[in-house]
Amino acid sequence: MPFVQLIEFQTERVDEFDAALDEWLRGSEGWRTPSRGLRTKDRDQPNTYVQIIEFPSYEKAMENSARPETAALAERLAALSLGPPTFRNLDVVREEPL
Repeated sequence: MPFVQLIEFQTERVDEFDAALDEWLRGSEGWRTPSRGLRTKDRDQPNTYVQIIEFPSYEKAMENSARPETAALAERLAALSLGPPTFRNLDVVREEPL
């Protein structure tokens, strides 16, 4: 069953955030388990973003989370954020191609 993680965070340093994410993407090539990533920006709350990460399964998400490289990325991104992120862990129970 597909799995989606939503990560809401606030930052005034989105360029540095992107650089850290780009570095992780280069370094994780060949082993990373997310199948898709999408970032949104809140129109009503300045400097507020939601990162949407899709995985083929919850197990693959946990495999990704257990990697030291992912933990290092999370720590680096937290340092660039205005506060702690909010996580939502969601099992996909229905999907419709539109």
